[in-house]
Amino acid sequence: MSTSNIAMIGLGVMGKSLALNLLDQGFNVTGFDISHDHRERTQTEAEELAKQSGKGSFLNASDLSHLLASLVKPRVIALSVPAGSIVESVIDDLLEAGLEQNDIVIDTGNSLWTDTEAREQKYQGKLRFFSTAVSGGEVGARTGPALMASGDREAWNYVQPMWEAIAAKVDDKGLPVGQFDQGEPCAAYLGPAGAGHYVKMVHNGIEYADMQLICEVYHFMSEVLEMPAQEIGRVFAEWNQGVLNSYLMEISAEILQTPDPITSKPFVEIVLDKAGQKGTGLWTAVNSLQEGAPAPTIAQAVFARAQSSQKQTRMMGASLLKTHVKPSSGLNKEETIAELHEALYCSKLSVYAQGFDLMKTMSAKEEWDLDFAHIAKIWRAGCIIRAIFLQDISGAYRSAPELDNLLFAPHFVDEVHSRSFGWRAAVANSALTGVPMPAISSALSYFDSLRCDVLPANLLQAQRDYFGAHSYARIDDDEANKYHLTWSAEQRTQLSV
Repeated sequence: MSTSNIAMIGLGVMGKSLALNLLDQGFNVTGFDISHDHRERTQTEAEELAKQSGKGSFLNASDLSHLLASLVKPRVIALSVPAGSIVESVIDDLLEAGLEQNDIVIDTGNSLWTDTEAREQKYQGKLRFFSTAVSGGEVGARTGPALMASGDREAWNYVQPMWEAIAAKVDDKGLPVGQFDQGEPCAAYLGPAGAGHYVKMVHNGIEYADMQLICEVYHFMSEVLEMPAQEIGRVFAEWNQGVLNSYLMEISAEILQTPDPITSKPFVEIVLDKAGQKGTGLWTAVNSLQEGAPAPTIAQAVFARAQSSQKQTRMMGASLLKTHVKPSSGLNKEETIAELHEALYCSKLSVYAQGFDLMKTMSAKEEWDLDFAHIAKIWRAGCIIRAIFLQDISGAYRSAPELDNLLFAPHFVDEVHSRSFGWRAAVANSALTGVPMPAISSALSYFDSLRCDVLPANLLQAQRDYFGAHSYARIDDDEANKYHLTWSAEQRTQLSV
């Protein structure tokens, strides 16, 4: 008898967690994985859950035919498999096993958004392909992730009750609530195929930058202010009680106050300073370059990870490269910490402005009609970049849906104005003391570029015209009219192009 509401293919870290979350909310789940260990581990944990009342039942499928037979129609199958060709391989196997045109297949992995668009086209008429980008890591998937769905609207209407049940939730103040508490779900339908995975990609780009910003503040406190990790952790914990409240600030405070279980030294100090990456930050940086929507701080965060991997080169540089720096003894510790706080807030806001501007550019190009207030709302809980000021960001876009740039919202204009001196002081001190702040510096440069009604691109365009005859427009004429100056002639004249 077919009794399962949904199947989960791929029972690794994320798939298992999502399956258990569904069971927690009373849905019946069929699970399948090519790994026997993954299937058995999920079944064992599902059996423990089943001892509680109100939980769904779990079926450990032996193969895909068994899986399809267990599901009520239209069948809903979620894929939690690595991004790439394996997604198509699994779908093709499902079709061979008897998948039908009205069945819904949901890709919950970290797929590139263009792949999602291509898959919807490929499987049109064979099944309803849908995507849901999941943010929150293992813990989020288990107790409440942020879910960014896109694709067939009717498919969303069918899976919406399940997705809203398992999603993270917030109270009326925008603060996260417990897994089984009532609240507004952080799950939303964002638009046509590709939109959800694109928004998740930008989310991950913002995540890269947010992490780097926090790390730069830690680095300055450690190297220049000579603060021990425990003390920095306590400062971060205090900051987490105010406008900088966020998941990443919370875990950073905890990490810095955690001793290594082997040496008893601060744990952070025994971790090798080489950061890994899976590519979504890179995708965001590349996309911003392709679309001409500047996201310099996200790009700098990617570069920072790349440079961290050059450990041997950096060790050579530490012994060979000399420079003059300002002694840190002249800095007032409490004032400098306060300046770093302001720099971190303003830089985070600059990063979000870059990310939302990139989404705005692509939404117009792809005709997605993204709702930025709604996106900010679903990021308030469950996801890695959840932060208290997303409530303010959501409010800014509710008040002005067509806002040209997030930094132009009146609330944020005032916030940055009141904090900007600390931001500038932090960047200046980093340069003077020789401790790098690539992300914080780029965030400030992005802000200052927005403030400039005239940038030195006039000289740049003149240079291009000089060596390559690339032409220029005049400030005293229609921009559509292009000209070239005869630079090589003895008597230079202007030509229309």
